[in-house]
Amino acid sequence: MIEKRSFDSLGHADHGWLNARHHFSFANYYDPDRMGWGAIRVWNDDEIAPNSGFPPHPHRDMEIITYVRTGAITHQDSMGNKGKTGAGDVQVMSAGTGVRHAEYNLEGEKTTLFQIWILPREAGGAPSWGAKPFPKGERSGKFVTLASGFAEDSDALPIRADARVLGATIKAGESVTHSVGEGRHAYLVPAVGRIEIDGKPFDARDGAALSGGQTVTITAIEDAEIVLVDSD
Repeated sequence: MIEKRSFDSLGHADHGWLNARHHFSFANYYDPDRMGWGAIRVWNDDEIAPNSGFPPHPHRDMEIITYVRTGAITHQDSMGNKGKTGAGDVQVMSAGTGVRHAEYNLEGEKTTLFQIWILPREAGGAPSWGAKPFPKGERSGKFVTLASGFAEDSDALPIRADARVLGATIKAGESVTHSVGEGRHAYLVPAVGRIEIDGKPFDARDGAALSGGQTVTITAIEDAEIVLVDSD
């Protein structure tokens, strides 16, 4: 019901400018038991050196969410969009029928981020991109929806998947709960801090795969920042 994927067990690729950990099979890391979790296909934990990044490359038929943990990332794409996303904020790109984009760390410090790929509810459609700052105080002690494929989440960035990307900051000793619906899949990673999920310990950057049909209690052992994706 709660599968722990410790940081040390993740796929690893160090390219010098990029130090990446892969929660699921990606690029040269292949694990048949970690091909994804429901519609969640990729969760990469990237450290990008100053003044470096990903040159232009293509995507299609994927929802790509970038959660910046420290520093900032600058995005530019073939649709003419350009924008910088800072720590604690989110950008989303619906690749649709196809798009090329580049992501660079133009800052003088290392940038760390989670990049999450979710399979769309259907293929095709015009590509799109969006980003917005989210007030940090709103997610104190509770989950806030940062990106969503559900119309009722009007304050969140839209994605084309039956999924939500949630963020929360919880102080040591505090708890939050999350209910995973029947047939759904949730994946949770503490960006910062140690937590327990129903009493099971997780360190920063460990992954937790949560099966559907349960409500879990997440307790901060130390001040923590949590990212959770709830998907079909």
